[in-house]
Amino acid sequence: MFGIVRPCRHRLGESLTTQWMAHLCGLCLALRKDHGQFSRIVTNYDGLLISVLTDAQTDRDGAGRRTAGPCPLRGMRTASVAHGEGARLAAAVSLVLASAKVRDHVADGDGLLGRRPVALAARRVATSWGRAGARTGSDVGFDTAVLVDAVDRQLGIETLAGPGTSLLTVTEPTETATAAAFAHTAVLAGRPGNAEPLAETGRLFGRLAHLLDAVEDREADAASGAWNPLTATGTPLAEARRLADDALHGIRLALREAEFTDSRLAHRLLVHELRTSVDRAFGTASCAHRPALSGPYGPYAPPGGPGAPLPPEPPRRDRRGLVAGCAVWLGLACTCQMCCGEFDDPWSRERRGGLCSNADCSGCGDCCSCCECCGDGCDCGCDGCDCGCNC
Repeated sequence: MFGIVRPCRHRLGESLTTQWMAHLCGLCLALRKDHGQFSRIVTNYDGLLISVLTDAQTDRDGAGRRTAGPCPLRGMRTASVAHGEGARLAAAVSLVLASAKVRDHVADGDGLLGRRPVALAARRVATSWGRAGARTGSDVGFDTAVLVDAVDRQLGIETLAGPGTSLLTVTEPTETATAAAFAHTAVLAGRPGNAEPLAETGRLFGRLAHLLDAVEDREADAASGAWNPLTATGTPLAEARRLADDALHGIRLALREAEFTDSRLAHRLLVHELRTSVDRAFGTASCAHRPALSGPYGPYAPPGGPGAPLPPEPPRRDRRGLVAGCAVWLGLACTCQMCCGEFDDPWSRERRGGLCSNADCSGCGDCCSCCECCGDGCDCGCDGCDCGCNC
């Protein structure tokens, strides 16, 4: 999984976590249904925002959900998942952008892609994804050519950029692509009046995605000699942070101009969680729920600290043997469930949270700085806020 909006279930609360998972699973299953199992690898956290926005604008009559069968990522449980045009648009955008990213890595000769046979196979996959995304986009009335054009222009802009070039010149193609995708959710939902504010939301979200990626990769790019927009344009981190904060403010204002049927999840992700992403990228956030990763117990330290007694083990008849447990562990690791969802311990069968399920959590009691950021109230639906602003 990848993306800049990686919410914490503690801040989302049970209701919004269920909704968020419905959209994540919906995107994954839309990819599988239209493009086969392998395409599910392009499932990403930011892509599902398109499904979230479409659903937030649609009158709720149950038509946007279906019951999906058991899946390893859900502990082999069934679930209600999002489906329909919003999920398909998210799938189309994810495929086209993943195609562009693969082609970019091939062109740069990154890692194994520097080897001719691997590069040739990767080009074929990228071409297939690009065509598949275009087909699905056409099915829902979205021309993915705007995304392809943005990617093509990006390379030329980066080639010409140098000291003194405005950072916003470099982020413009990404802004244009995300603006088009966000605006089309208004068309799918039958709310054309929302197209303009959502285009502005998408434009600023694209700016943030580009900025945060540059900030997080700055040191690694410097070590490897890779191109980085901050380094190339001579933009200091303080200026990048100012631009990021301005984008956050603009997104809040733009979302207020749109009409939603239920804006709680969209607001939570695009206002509160996005602000957390900015803090994380610039090193100004910490996680109140993050488990300690040091010590003999790693992320599974017993309650009360390392000195506390361990909980009793399950009965031996319920435990798997070494070989069977290793096989289950391999399956969980390969499906990302150990990172992204809840799972049964391969050996003890105890219920565990994914290793990154608590990531980016700044605490529950102050999860909504809505008195500050929203002014006239907050409808994010998060739990644990007692600030009196309808959270």
